[in-house]
Amino acid sequence: MWIVRWDVLAAITGMALVTYACRAGGYAVLRAVRPPPWVEMVLRHLPGCLFAAYVAPPLLALGWPGWMGAAVVVGVQVATRNMGAAIIAGIAATWGLRVLAG
Repeated sequence: MWIVRWDVLAAITGMALVTYACRAGGYAVLRAVRPPPWVEMVLRHLPGCLFAAYVAPPLLALGWPGWMGAAVVVGVQVATRNMGAAIIAGIAATWGLRVLAG
């Protein structure tokens, strides 16, 4: 039987509220105030920077199995246009290659 402690539940709820407030606050501010052109340019390029920041460290840490898993993700995504299938295939490929490599 799972029993959640009140302090853990309060921490999770607090983090969820703060996360929601940050996201909703950003939308509210950008709806009310028009940012300068350079801010709009930065915001347009931000997703690519975030993707690189999330992907680069694991690829470097995992070595060739990570790179092969990334290639599988790209291949499955191009072939199927299904992001979920691509992610699952990449995870499976990376895991399998790491097991085989020992």
